[in-house]
This record gives sequence, C-alpha cells and structure tokens, in this order.
Amino acid sequence: MTSQPAAQPAFVTDADVAWETTGPGVRRKVLAHGPDLMLTRVAFEAGGIGARHQHPHAQLSYVESGAFEYTIGNEMHNLRLGDSCYVPPLAWHGVACTEAGVLVDAFTPRRDDFLS
Repeated sequence: MTSQPAAQPAFVTDADVAWETTGPGVRRKVLAHGPDLMLTRVAFEAGGIGARHQHPHAQLSYVESGAFEYTIGNEMHNLRLGDSCYVPPLAWHGVACTEAGVLVDAFTPRRDDFLS
C-alpha cells in the first residue's frame, strides 16, 4: 500500500516554505498543490542547469525573473521575464539559466515525487 501525501492547506505563504537544493545552483519550493495540480518556484544561479528529462505530467513554466535557454524536444527558445512555455506529458525538456532568475512551474497532475 502506498501512502498519500499529507493534506495541503488552502493557502501557502511563500515565506513559510523552505528552499530545497535540487542541483548545483538550483533550488525549488513546492507551493500550493492538490491531487490534480501543483505550483512550484525554481531559483537558478547563472549557469544553473535543469537537466534534460521527461515525466508523465503536463507542465507550464513562467519566467518570474532572469533569462533561460529552454529546450522542449529539439526546439530551443530564449525566455525572459514574463515569457512562458508548455511542456506536454513525456516530452524531453531541459533548461539552462543564462541570467540568474526564477521559474514558476505548474504541473498536472501533482508531482508526488516532489513531496517525498
């Protein structure tokens, strides 16, 4: 029997959520979430890499600050403040940070692997 993630409060205050280091120059905060949707913030130092990967979740990424080379499949775009992209389920994707900044990522369904 697999355990379910703890119940999520209706409101999440960013200041109350600790950063988790996910790689060199990369930190993540898991914000509000329910079984079908999750919101995260990912902070990158310049040169930080979100390694190429895939997952069964649909993903939206929004550039809160900084600049990124974002690759989905074989297509790369430079994204800056206010830009966004959609990553379909199972699409290979990755990101390289060219100017320190933050991505806001939404996933559906929730990334339970981020809660363990």
